[in-house]
Amino acid sequence: MPDALMLFAAGFGTRMGALTADRPKPLIEVAGKPLIDHALDLTEGLGTLRRVANAHYRADQIEAHLLGREVAVSREEPRILDTGGGLRAALPVLDADPVFTLNTDAVWSGPNPLNLLTDAWDPDRMDALLLCVPLPRAVGRKGGGDFSIRDDGQLSRGGDFVYTGAQILRTGRLAEISEPVFSLNLVWNAMSADERLFGLPYPGRWCDVGHPEGIRLAEEMLAADV
Repeated sequence: MPDALMLFAAGFGTRMGALTADRPKPLIEVAGKPLIDHALDLTEGLGTLRRVANAHYRADQIEAHLLGREVAVSREEPRILDTGGGLRAALPVLDADPVFTLNTDAVWSGPNPLNLLTDAWDPDRMDALLLCVPLPRAVGRKGGGDFSIRDDGQLSRGGDFVYTGAQILRTGRLAEISEPVFSLNLVWNAMSADERLFGLPYPGRWCDVGHPEGIRLAEEMLAADV
């Protein structure tokens, strides 16, 4: 199991409209709890896992919320670095390879995604293992899928599986990108070319809370679990 986890919490949350005018998206509440706390709940019971959150938009609020909670903050200044650049900037604090990464704008119903990734991780075959949910169980998803999962588990672009924002990733290829600001898609493309990019289907439900309607949908999904 990886020794560290990266929480992506730096974005502007523009799809949330007025809801992010005075706060960062990870602090928007779903079922009475900030989104970032829903993500942190998934890390409970995983042992001595080093947890790092990046921050840019209203970074002071992220830092204040996480104060005293054994979560380091990697501030991105003066500009936001996107997922790849943000992860690379946080590597000195993460101090691990591979690492978990987890988006903070989703809510889960079903098995713990980090446990599933741990059980399926095969370092001899994989440079990345992305947890993906079938479109019918991707609550609040607007648009189609991201990937197809082949019989051998390798990922290819396009298809009916949605990337959930949870993965295990080897970090070595981050150094190969010359730009300071870049998406992890560039790293995944290189891994795919070497047949080292894999996907794992998620058996539960997952809700995209990147847009206002997602709040209601996530709360309804969670209420159905009670």
